[in-house]
Amino acid sequence: MDSIDLKILALLQTDATLSIAAIGERVGLSQTPCWKRIQRLEADGVIDRRVAVLDPVKLGLGLTVFVSIETADHSKDWLERFADTVSAMPEVLEFYRMAGDVDYMLRVVVADMAAYDTFYKKLIATLPLKNVTSRFAMEKVKSTTALPLPAPPTHGRHLPGTAPTLAVVGE
Repeated sequence: MDSIDLKILALLQTDATLSIAAIGERVGLSQTPCWKRIQRLEADGVIDRRVAVLDPVKLGLGLTVFVSIETADHSKDWLERFADTVSAMPEVLEFYRMAGDVDYMLRVVVADMAAYDTFYKKLIATLPLKNVTSRFAMEKVKSTTALPLPAPPTHGRHLPGTAPTLAVVGE
């Protein structure tokens, strides 16, 4: 991955609807090499997917809840059943297994407190849980889907996990 790849990624994180021509123009490439780079980034899994980011409030989903879960059962079977059940709940946007005093953390988006109560009852009915703590967001201060990209490689150094590319000149 080189500085051009990083520029392409920065542009796509900001606006994935940009045309290949527009991206190529901004990074100094013609359309075909630009498209090939994007295809490679997708094939390598660097670009996971391209989506539209929706406004939850405008869709009537104005309540964000961070749910901390502790369990007494840490068996593989329990985890698989819990992960399958929670992953199937559309209100859960993010689901993490944690280190520390909490076993799992969920980010849940619902319309209001009544909708959260319905979700909560469904959650606690799934499998035995030791403790469930809900924290309600009062205000969204920052929200982004753009990852902080590493600085481009300089003077022969390459990003971790990438190999240098060799060019054969004069053949």
